[in-house]
Parts: sequence; structure tokens; C-alpha cells
Amino acid sequence: MKLITFVPSPAAHGAAGPRLGALVDSRQVLDLAQAAELHAGRADPRFASMLALIQAGEAAWDDARALLAEAPSAALLDRARVTLRAPLPLPESIRDFANYELHVRQAIRSAMTLRANATPDPAAALQRFREAGMFEIPQVWFDMPLYYKGNRFSCIGHGQPVQWPAFAEKMDYELELAVVIGKTARDVPPERAMDAVFGYTIYNDFSARDMQAKETSFRMGPAKGKDFDTGNAFGPCIVTRDELPDPLALAMSVRVNGELKVSTTSAGMQHDIAACISHVSRSETLHPGEIFGMGTLGNGCGYESLSFLAAGDVVELEVEGIGILRNQLMARE
Repeated sequence: MKLITFVPSPAAHGAAGPRLGALVDSRQVLDLAQAAELHAGRADPRFASMLALIQAGEAAWDDARALLAEAPSAALLDRARVTLRAPLPLPESIRDFANYELHVRQAIRSAMTLRANATPDPAAALQRFREAGMFEIPQVWFDMPLYYKGNRFSCIGHGQPVQWPAFAEKMDYELELAVVIGKTARDVPPERAMDAVFGYTIYNDFSARDMQAKETSFRMGPAKGKDFDTGNAFGPCIVTRDELPDPLALAMSVRVNGELKVSTTSAGMQHDIAACISHVSRSETLHPGEIFGMGTLGNGCGYESLSFLAAGDVVELEVEGIGILRNQLMARE
């Protein structure tokens, strides 16, 4: 299933949003709550929201598939007359990993370049940084999954604008595959970790790079470099796990204002999805509705080439089997 959260046009639907839906095809959306009510003759709380469905468990997921197969005409909407929101508008948590070596190496190089450029002699500063080993990836990155926690209150969906935070000068996008946790898990071994996955979505981790650079110079963060309203874009849908049997071999790309920036695949994670889930679950309970960003792909952001976004830029992330996540960066506040 391709599941969405949407707001219907008043002319297209009598019920208020946001609503839980399923994509029937490129033209039609099934309102799952209405379909369930038509089927059972009463409201079903399991279809009240994306989080409610995820938390309801596998029996509810199977019932959603049955409703989609039935697709009563009275619960169908024209895709062009609904507005998408983040498929999971308020996740239980957001964790974002760094899993692609090319991205990490190039991001370190960019960070050192920016830092050196702020000195009277950039070339000499870069040489000092190299001699001090500051261009090297710390061994801990190779040894275990590393992540930061994002702001779960700042989620937006496909087509929604990204507000340029007042404190930022250098804004950037990030191409990521995200995993949605579907089951409670604690101390789960890697060989069983994928059982905890509900599905997958696209994640654009919009970033204020100048603020991020300031924060990480203290060896903390990122914090405000990532934490601002509208900074976490997800969508356009959540694709359930059964429809993407190999999430480590998906074609992924970025376009800015229609210009292709990178075409790559999800392959090559230092720590795969199962390893990340297993690691986080050590002595800690994972809950349905948490989101794991699996890391920015190599060349999947402007920071790696020190090229940044401008006001009005439209960023499109595309992932095979999921779709296109499109957002426009608005003018600075």
C-alpha cells in the first residue's frame, strides 16, 4: 500500500481533514476512514490517522489492504482535489543516521574548507587540519550506527513550503530514505529487526548549514541547524514494507529547479537498516510511529560541493517505488 495523510477539498469531500488515505492509482485516493465506515456501518478508530493505523498492528494493516481492494466508489476522491500533508504528521520520534561514507567524507572536507576560509591564510589552515587528522572519519563511525534526534513537531509534506529561518544564511537539502517503525521492539537482534518495519518514505532534512557549523564546532549538535519550523519534509506517502522487498537497492535522485543534481541508489550503507534498528533498541524500547532517516546519500546535498539553495528554489527528491517529494524554499523570514 501507498498510504497518505491528506486534506480534502470541501467541494470534493464533506469531511474535515487531515484524513488517512491510500493511493488507488495516479488519479484516485481512497479515504480509508470513510471506506471502513461504509463497510462496517460505524466509524473504526484504527483508520482515524496514520499513527492510529500503525499502532493498531498487522490485523488493521490487512484490513486496510482489503478496503483498498474493495475501494467503494463513495470513498474515492480525485487525487488532484486533495492536498498532501506529511504522511505521519507527528511521528513519535525522529532519528537521523549518517550511513554513507562518500557523504561523510565530502561533508568533512566541506566543513574544513569553510573553517579554513574564515582564517587569514586558508591554505595554511587546511594543511594544519590535514596534519591534525581532521579530514579523517573517526573510527567510531565505522564501528556502530551514529545518529541525532530531530524535531518531530516540524514535519511537512509534499508540496508544502519550507520557511527560510531568520538566523540562517546557507540553506541546504538532503536526500534520504526513511524507515517507519511499526512494532514495539527492544533488544532485537539484527536478524529479526526488519520485522519491526512498517514502511518507507522519502526524507528531505532541510539544513541551515552556517548555524550547523557553529554548533558542531563545540562538538555538539546539530540542533538549531536542523530545528526550525517546516525543516523536516516527508512524503509523498509511506509505502508498506511488503511493496519494497529490497530497500537497499532503490534508485534515488535530486533535482533543484528541474536540474538533476545526483542520480544514485540506496545501496552502500555502512550500517544497514536492520543494524540501525538493532543498535537503537539496545536497552531501549522502540515504538510504532518512530522514524529513522537512514542518512544522506553521497552527493545528496549541496554542502558536499559548497553549493547552497536560494529563495524560491524547488527541490524534488525521487525514490524508486515511493514517488517524488517536492518542496519550495521560501524567502528568508
